[in-house]
Amino acid sequence: MELLPRQQIVFQRMMDTIRRGFELYGFLPIETPVFEVAEVLLSKSGGETEKQVYFVQSTGGLEQGHKPGLALRFDLTVPLARYVAEHEADLPFPFRRYQIQRVYRGERSQRGRYREFYQCDIDVIGKDSLPLAFDAEIPAVIHTLFSELQVGPFRIYFNNRKVLQGLFESLGIQEPERRMAVLRQVDRLDKIGQDGVRALLMGGELSLDGALADRILELLGIRGSADEVLARLAAMADRTDANPVFVQGVRELGEVVALLRAFGVPESHWNINLGIARGLDYYTGTVYETFLTDHPGMGSVCSGGRYDNLASQYTKSHLPGVGISIGLTRLFYVLSEAGLVVQGPSTVKALVTQFDPALLPDYLALAAELRGHGVNTEIHLEPAKIARQFKYADRAGIPFAVIMGPDEMAKGLVTVKDLRTGSQVSIPRGDLPGHIARG
Repeated sequence: MELLPRQQIVFQRMMDTIRRGFELYGFLPIETPVFEVAEVLLSKSGGETEKQVYFVQSTGGLEQGHKPGLALRFDLTVPLARYVAEHEADLPFPFRRYQIQRVYRGERSQRGRYREFYQCDIDVIGKDSLPLAFDAEIPAVIHTLFSELQVGPFRIYFNNRKVLQGLFESLGIQEPERRMAVLRQVDRLDKIGQDGVRALLMGGELSLDGALADRILELLGIRGSADEVLARLAAMADRTDANPVFVQGVRELGEVVALLRAFGVPESHWNINLGIARGLDYYTGTVYETFLTDHPGMGSVCSGGRYDNLASQYTKSHLPGVGISIGLTRLFYVLSEAGLVVQGPSTVKALVTQFDPALLPDYLALAAELRGHGVNTEIHLEPAKIARQFKYADRAGIPFAVIMGPDEMAKGLVTVKDLRTGSQVSIPRGDLPGHIARG
């Protein structure tokens, strides 16, 4: 996504807000290389993401028929797993990190979808174990961030993959690959609705019978407050024949709800949604999706979850983690489309106009004085009518134009025009930096 300069200012401010929010909760910044081992990326991607990986191959390797050994990262979670495994001996655990970098996916370019985009991630990695309190802290961070971003009302939905896994096992869907295939279709519920998911479950390679598909959709359709959903699930978990994985998932959901309330996150901003599954294979417990209430068509603007074995490709240590990701580029696009983001003011505070080309050295000196006082200043180096210079400053988002003709110079004055209001005032030249700074 290519941004105009003043859009870039707003984008950068959103990024800074997210960064401050991450740091407010004690997360530390890291950066990782753009390349990862292709075999590892493919083993951890799962689902449609496997088809979106960009492979990297040298010209020499290509000529010799070698398979690409590297690929561009498609998210920041897999690089995190490698980073933690490599620096395991030097990191404090639980390790809290944030990362704001570009990622790459071979998606078909379309509105709001890009092949190169920024992701903003936080994750907490534990050593051997990671308490569920961290699963509750993640929505607290999301609530802080989206409140600060002022994007309007939003709602955080979460679920636990063990609830779904236990349900599928109890219905006879035992093979892990088959369960994951069902999960990927379930994850599309908010996009295509129950009828669409039912058709996918009954068709293709899954070919579930109608009664089985309806039983799955019945559970996913449970709605109500968090307490009401938990009560329905608890009744199912109390049965003597209840699947143990399902029981564990229900217990974990209840614990996250209790802790989330202890974090003080208003219940108007979160709820349980059993249709949230997340399509990536590595999630094993709590999963999250965040939606802007007034713009449901935007889809999820922040998602993530818990994973227990992501670093197993790199180390024998057990390093469970939980985290979320914000696709900042897409979020900025959809907010712009909805009219929730406007162009920001220019970083330039003043334009020194060229009223008289013979005074150019004096204009250069005036601009230098302003910069010496920390005022971002541009000088109009091309002779032009003053109205044209004002128009340039206005289109560039520069709030003040400074005019100094021979008469003002002789009197030690400058004229400052506020392009936002159209007003102008003559002041002593020495007062100019303070006047601009105050404006």
